[in-house]
Amino acid sequence: MCGRFSVHHLADALLFLFDLHDAPEYPPRYNIAPSQQVPVVRRQHQHRVLEPALVRWGLIPHWAGAANIGYRMINARAEGVAEKPAFRAAFRRRRCLVPAHGFYEWRKRDTSPKRPFNIRRKDGRPFAMAGLWETWTDPASGQEVQSCTIVTTAANALIEPLHNRMPVILERGEFQAWLDPADTGGRGLLPLLESRPWPEMVCEPVSLAVNDVKSDGPACVQPVAAPGPQPAPPADPATPGARGGASPGRSTDKE
Repeated sequence: MCGRFSVHHLADALLFLFDLHDAPEYPPRYNIAPSQQVPVVRRQHQHRVLEPALVRWGLIPHWAGAANIGYRMINARAEGVAEKPAFRAAFRRRRCLVPAHGFYEWRKRDTSPKRPFNIRRKDGRPFAMAGLWETWTDPASGQEVQSCTIVTTAANALIEPLHNRMPVILERGEFQAWLDPADTGGRGLLPLLESRPWPEMVCEPVSLAVNDVKSDGPACVQPVAAPGPQPAPPADPATPGARGGASPGRSTDKE
């Protein structure tokens, strides 16, 4: 799953990943949680240019009667994203990328308090997770709300000791295909959502402060010593971009 993540410097991330020089005002975030505003990059349908935006995390389908359904739609399982009613329209026409410097997972063998781990690139560079976005109109107030979900797939060997799901992380060469508005069928996009090894990623135990959604500072991403067995790296790291592992959280998709 992906239930928390971080974006330390949005402007730098957008420039590095997408060559975008304009960024929405967004403070450094180290513990982003569902229902909060998150940055996404999507393609304008009329001009076919990339645009950054801030949207609510937790997709609200256009047909929803209330916004609180978004709490159960923070993740979308890759296996059913093309057919599931909550996600299929967005998968066809409203795909996006969610920049991040890292995401958190908790070791499934732990009791209480659970030990958080930060999954990030070894070089500290940002990366992009596959997402979907949607526009919903509140039937009571008429207010428009834009929201998003992060697509998840089966965990690779690095993440599996913590959880059986992980966000889909796309390479730069895959951004154009994922965001292409001309691809409305989506069948050619499904291979992008398969699980793969990521030898450039590292998984580190971090402060228990991350467990509190109100904690949001640099200390959240500082590595700490964790008792007990640590998640093992993949036995064979393979080459960057090679596919591996099983194929693609609660659509309720908190997974």
